[in-house]
Amino acid sequence: MRHNKTGRRLGRKPDHRQHMMRNMVTSFFEYEKITTTVTRAKELRKLVDKMVTLGKRGDLHARRQALQVIRDPKIVGKLFELIAPRYQERPGGYTRIIKLENRQGDNAPMVIIELVEEEFTAKQKKAAPVAAAEPAPVVEEITEEATEEKAES
Repeated sequence: MRHNKTGRRLGRKPDHRQHMMRNMVTSFFEYEKITTTVTRAKELRKLVDKMVTLGKRGDLHARRQALQVIRDPKIVGKLFELIAPRYQERPGGYTRIIKLENRQGDNAPMVIIELVEEEFTAKQKKAAPVAAAEPAPVVEEITEEATEEKAES
């Protein structure tokens, strides 16, 4: 049983899968979009989101963590200095997957995975529904005449 084992196996041994994903994420940040199969793109999206989040943090420890996955220092520099600042206000969802035609050789479903370029605008939160308001108790205004009458008595 596969309890608590997340992620797709992609028909590869763990070492091969790890190296393949490292190469894919490196190529992705180099060209900012790549063409691959649907399942590989869905796995790549998880790793890309983590790397952009590290880039948004921007500290030395985050840079070293990114270098453990992306072994090319030039690509990590591009991630931290050019790509991550674009998404500083965006809370997530840095990639888009666009479906293409199936691959001719084996009929595998192909996609383009790319970085999202449009500006992020936060949605307005809906106001909480207001319960039926009870009428406020009527308070009589105290006039000067009423206070003078009480004072005289």
